[in-house]
Amino acid sequence: MDQISAYIDQYYCERQTTPSVNEVALGVGVSKATAYRYLVAMDEREMLEYDGSSRTIVTKLISKFSTGSFSAPVVGAIPCGEPETEEENIVEYVSLPVSLFGHGDFYILKADGDSMTDAGIDNGDMVVIRKQSSANVGDIVVALDEHQLNTLKLYAGVDEETGEVILRYCNKERYPDKEIRVRELVVQGVAKYVIKALG
Repeated sequence: MDQISAYIDQYYCERQTTPSVNEVALGVGVSKATAYRYLVAMDEREMLEYDGSSRTIVTKLISKFSTGSFSAPVVGAIPCGEPETEEENIVEYVSLPVSLFGHGDFYILKADGDSMTDAGIDNGDMVVIRKQSSANVGDIVVALDEHQLNTLKLYAGVDEETGEVILRYCNKERYPDKEIRVRELVVQGVAKYVIKALG
């Protein structure tokens, strides 16, 4: 039962949903009938809730999984320099506590470059991004421009004279007053947290 419980917990943390009976059987290396019997027994012991369906598990996991944490995909690197071609590649899923990160639809990117160091984002840092399509002036955004290139920059608003959207670098020492101007901009998310190693 412990093995099944651990499998369901891991499955839920990675996908934010529960596995089918078949998936449990395959995941722990038992027959479907054996998995079914264990799930019924675990329901009786109140280890989880199972409706008895042979096809789908309806579970309520321990509260720490259902309300205390959520799963966020790590989707590769984001350029902190010149924009590069957008390419999403989910590397893994990470469980993040709601008490620290709050509720929302998040993903994680690894910072690649040094253009955002004055904003506290260094090369190699993991940046937690909230998915949203709008941003306020001063937000650090994951932006996709009209050439389908993406980057992580400070959103500085729109130039009233030219109508161009302004994205600024945040590294005065290396890139003084450097900015990117684009005619069209798609916001893919706003940076909310930075996870970094000390030392």
